[in-house]
Amino acid sequence: MKKILNEAYAYVDEMLVGLCAAHPEFYAQAGEGGRVIKRPDAPVSGKVGLVTGGGSGHLPVFAGYIGPGLLDAAAIGDVFASPSADQMADAMRAANGGAGVLRVYGNYGGDVMNFDMAGDIVEMEDIRATSVVLADDVASAKPEEAEKRRGVAGMVYTFKIAGAAADAGKDLDEVTRIAQKAADSCRSIGAALTPCTVPQAGKPTFEIAEDEMEMGMGIHGEPGVWRGKLKKADEIAEEMVDMLLADMPLARGDRMSPLINSLGATPPEELYILYRVVKRRLDELGVEIVMPLVGRYATSMEMSGVSFTFCRLDEELEGYLKAPAACGFWRV
Repeated sequence: MKKILNEAYAYVDEMLVGLCAAHPEFYAQAGEGGRVIKRPDAPVSGKVGLVTGGGSGHLPVFAGYIGPGLLDAAAIGDVFASPSADQMADAMRAANGGAGVLRVYGNYGGDVMNFDMAGDIVEMEDIRATSVVLADDVASAKPEEAEKRRGVAGMVYTFKIAGAAADAGKDLDEVTRIAQKAADSCRSIGAALTPCTVPQAGKPTFEIAEDEMEMGMGIHGEPGVWRGKLKKADEIAEEMVDMLLADMPLARGDRMSPLINSLGATPPEELYILYRVVKRRLDELGVEIVMPLVGRYATSMEMSGVSFTFCRLDEELEGYLKAPAACGFWRV
């Protein structure tokens, strides 16, 4: 293991201090131990608060997407570990401007359990809260069991669209409806070439041969759909597009935003090689591409690999996707 760190146990806390020091206009620490990151002006009076939470190691998810037109607060756990229910409750308090709080988070057991408990805690304080759970990873369950799917990069679109709706002054029920609509409009698939190393574990999260890849692997190293010899870029992209289109067929005239996302170590050059294929395939279908995203939007430490997310848009979702927003990692 080679990492630039001091002590493994201090990895997350020192990272959060540095994040807020680098971008004080967007991020401030709150909660016990500083494990809540919030907008400096949060809570915003009269606005629906938007909160997420999850393990570290995925920047810009989770804390990175806090800012105007995006999230209000996030609870941050250790690397690949859920925050506690108390930390999540602290994040909800930090975001509560009197109009209720929406929780948006991935479909992982610890996050679901702790956010449910946090909701119970703050409801005793008369804070109304709703939830939208992301389950966009098509490799993790069949369509008829979609509720079992993992939440991955689709949350980037959901944060953006829900944040715009909240900033537009929509009430809690309406922001929740729009966020759920965005989540339901996303499908994702990933492919991994190498593992990553969790600092406190000090060893790779899984083993894979130098000449192998795994299709459908999750962002924590969860099993995919097949493991085999590394394919050429165009073959990888074609298969990933096929899997997404099989789950969410698109027709001529549909409008869609694609996200070609580095899982950490994959450089931009390789992402653009893959995007060529995505663009060609969508053009052949007659699908209108809207605001394509290519870069590091949801990572897995230093894992080498890529994920594709397709977000199908209607006029409502597209308007919120294009609305102004800003954070330390993304501006619209």
